[in-house]
Amino acid sequence: MADDNAVTLYSSAAITDAKKNPFSLKVAMAQMLRGGAVAEVTSLDQAKIAESAGACCVIVSDPPRGGISRMADPSLIKEIKQALSIPVMAKARVGHFVEGQILEQIGVDYIDESEVMGVADENHFINKHNFGVTFVCGCRDLGEALRRVREGSAMIRTQGEMKGSGNVAETVRNVRKVMGEIRVLNNMDEDEVFAFAKRIGAPYDIVAQTKQMGRLPVVHFAAGGIATPADAALMMQLGCDGVFLGQEVFDCEDPYKKIWAIVQAVRNYNDPMELAQASSGLEHAMAGLNLDENRVERFGAADAY
Repeated sequence: MADDNAVTLYSSAAITDAKKNPFSLKVAMAQMLRGGAVAEVTSLDQAKIAESAGACCVIVSDPPRGGISRMADPSLIKEIKQALSIPVMAKARVGHFVEGQILEQIGVDYIDESEVMGVADENHFINKHNFGVTFVCGCRDLGEALRRVREGSAMIRTQGEMKGSGNVAETVRNVRKVMGEIRVLNNMDEDEVFAFAKRIGAPYDIVAQTKQMGRLPVVHFAAGGIATPADAALMMQLGCDGVFLGQEVFDCEDPYKKIWAIVQAVRNYNDPMELAQASSGLEHAMAGLNLDENRVERFGAADAY
């Protein structure tokens, strides 16, 4: 969210295969998406709508069929990549390095090692330094984010709810947690950083760089429950570099108008006048918001004190 030079590359002799797959190139690829919205699509038609509405990238997902969610059909990914002029991202299951190999072979621009899908390896993530393609990984706190960076992720996605209900509360909570932990780190003495790195389970050198930069050392997006232009602008004002839009953006009468409005909100997140204009006339283009009764009651109880 800061100036264009805010995202830099951490340096460490522990990075594997650096000459073959330089991390700096992957970081540069990720920076191309800053200030944009990535739309999740399951068909060529949806991909074309997202591109025409101004999405900076599309992420191709396997259409929901029930059961395990896996990598999308390579033929669909290639068809979308040939038809679009914007970058194409595809999902691989956590730890499934063969899906990563396939996606790299067919020429995707980015791979999202997605915890939203079925997990292939419960104990290991993909060693992303073995790949030339740029990887994206999810997190819910600072320690998880920095562990993914050590594994070679050049872009971090703070993940919220995964049900497509349009509930942004969990995403806000996780983004605030990451940003809050960074602020705590920034106020520490140098001697305290060692203990902090141990407590959050992250490599010391990357924790130290995060303190020096005052932000994550790679591009940082938010995902989950972002259903309105105001939601997207909220993520940007909280400190994110962009947003992911889930499949729910297409569950309306005019998905083009909805995506376009969110893209405009990301680009003008600090301009209330532009945000008001982007938010107007979307009553038929909004996903539903589903909160369980207990959740509502807890909010009511909290307000009573």
